[in-house]
Amino acid sequence: MSDHRVVVVGGGFGGLQLVNGLNGAGVKITLVDRRNHHLFQPLLYQVATTILSTSEIAWPIRRLYADRPDVTVLLGEVTGVDSGAKTVSLRNGMTLGYDTLVLATGATHAYFGRDEWEPVAPGLKTLEDATTIRRRVLLAFEKAEMEADPAVRDALLTFTIVGAGPTGVELAGIIAELAHFTLPKEFRNIDTRKTRVVLVEAGPRVLPTFAEELSAYAQKALEKLGVEIHLGRPVTDCSADGVRIGESFIASRTIVWAAGVTASPAAQWLGVPADRAGRVTVEKDLTAPGLPDVFVIGDTASVMREDGKPVPGIAPAAKQQGGYVAKVIRARLSGQPAPAPFKYRHQGSLATIGQSAAIIDFGRIKLKGWIAWWIWGLAHIYFLIGTRSRFSVAWSWLWIYLSGQHSARLITQRETMREEG
Repeated sequence: MSDHRVVVVGGGFGGLQLVNGLNGAGVKITLVDRRNHHLFQPLLYQVATTILSTSEIAWPIRRLYADRPDVTVLLGEVTGVDSGAKTVSLRNGMTLGYDTLVLATGATHAYFGRDEWEPVAPGLKTLEDATTIRRRVLLAFEKAEMEADPAVRDALLTFTIVGAGPTGVELAGIIAELAHFTLPKEFRNIDTRKTRVVLVEAGPRVLPTFAEELSAYAQKALEKLGVEIHLGRPVTDCSADGVRIGESFIASRTIVWAAGVTASPAAQWLGVPADRAGRVTVEKDLTAPGLPDVFVIGDTASVMREDGKPVPGIAPAAKQQGGYVAKVIRARLSGQPAPAPFKYRHQGSLATIGQSAAIIDFGRIKLKGWIAWWIWGLAHIYFLIGTRSRFSVAWSWLWIYLSGQHSARLITQRETMREEG
């Protein structure tokens, strides 16, 4: 093994793909992440909506690399990078030296300057976010069952999702199905079928990155499930009592934010240009401007396609970037010519609407409905890590499909009652 030190910050799709791509390269790799697990984010909303448990979509990073002596895993939070000294600083005071640095630190939800909304409108990026949303959704029904005031009960049974991208659409569809089909027989004082699920989108249509025909299909499918859709007007205020859309107020005790993301502070650490979402505007080989030994990938990077459109912040893009950087590092170490500039290969866009419908956009080929849902499911099972997780998720989906019962409807951990705050 050589003395070349590669520090990778972030154990998401891009970071893991990079580490996997450097297997056998003879370098010393240090992988740093704030959490001890890799998270399969595309299915995070299913944890939030009681379909899957946390262990079905997350894996301990140390376990993944237990048989890789070239990989050291550290649980830590990066607070800064000194590109001159080639060091990375951690919150616990530890300093890591590097020869090559790869920042794959991802993104978090953005409130467009209204961060005070976060406590009442959590986003969905981590397992903690998912379990928080799941608790709030389930507690809303429990509180409504005991509430005597009709107005308060209606507010408890109103769920508002802000943002109609894939996450917002998927959340709205599952919450509507949960309320209308899974829960009605279990409550005595309330009729959960009267639940309102409100989806708010500032733009003119749901799923704006999909073809218009698929977007229209998704909207009709959501409305068929009883989802109330508000388009063309942004949310102007969020509180514990509800949301304001323009001049209209909707009393809603459970709000979920799915309207936007902002990158990690990687650009600030490096002192390099960033776009409006805080992503580093990288070079064609995914290096940071002026820093040939620092690569930035995944949701942390702003990468442009040949047609001038940005590479989407999705898992396949991050994996492609991680694999590409591994090839660049290997070429440098072996003295071989550098690979051609990074080129993103779009493999299609997928989204589900409830448990029996989905849309898939492969470019020329567009699918919708039941067939698209099965293809969506098979694709996600394929990309899960390990046979156990694939079997477990497939069984959970089959059980829900046959019985209509969600298997992860547990209210766990301590949740502060808002009215007691």
